[in-house]
Amino acid sequence: MTLQGKPMNQPLTVQELVIVVAAKNLKPSILSPDFLKYSGIIPGEWEFAKKPVVNNNEARFSFKNGVNIIAEPHRVIFAEGITKKTDDMVIIPEITRKYTQVLPGLDFQGIGINPRGFVAFAQEDAGRRFITDKLLSPGDWQDEGEVAMRASLNLMYKLQRAPLALNITEAALNQKNKSIPIVIFSGSFSYQITGNSTEEKLSCANQVVENCFTDISTFSDLINNKFLSDVTGNISLTEASVKLAESNSEESDLFAVGTGA
Repeated sequence: MTLQGKPMNQPLTVQELVIVVAAKNLKPSILSPDFLKYSGIIPGEWEFAKKPVVNNNEARFSFKNGVNIIAEPHRVIFAEGITKKTDDMVIIPEITRKYTQVLPGLDFQGIGINPRGFVAFAQEDAGRRFITDKLLSPGDWQDEGEVAMRASLNLMYKLQRAPLALNITEAALNQKNKSIPIVIFSGSFSYQITGNSTEEKLSCANQVVENCFTDISTFSDLINNKFLSDVTGNISLTEASVKLAESNSEESDLFAVGTGA
């Protein structure tokens, strides 16, 4: 690969955590704004950033603190930007636990722990070349077409705790009339909820959520120490990626919510 310069240390910062809870009996209309607050799932003082949407097909809640809750048939999604947050500052694991405790009869089926982040590149074509030159084998098949080929990779790892699906995609982030090349790394640890009783399933679900920071650490180590360890030059400093994420007001749109479970 032709990326040159001084190696960067830990270029990836996890910018978003998404927790997906799959439940057999979940109907989106269950989650009304009043229910969320009066049940104690969210604090009563939380303010909505947008008008809530609640119908038979979905329920969407966006809060000013950066937390988003999306309910769809048979699953609910909790998303939060976690840039520069310590573990004890991240909110959605506790919100998820409260949700499962308040609605234990939903027959939980699985939980997805989905960390997501991106790496910013200093040169225009470096993000694409990271995928095509480093992760893919060279060949004439890359030269087909009138413009340079673009690629997105889906990888699956069988880890001891849970399967990990990893998506790697080239993208661009528009920042102050400038398009910055980035590579997005999206991970999804998929856990099955096991147990012979409601109590056992609830305990299993809570254990998965409590261990989410271990999954985030595993994800970060895989990207930084395996995918990016020998990449030199053109990758911006970690702080640059952090600043990009913090200043992007539509961060939740950049990381499209996936299934995760």
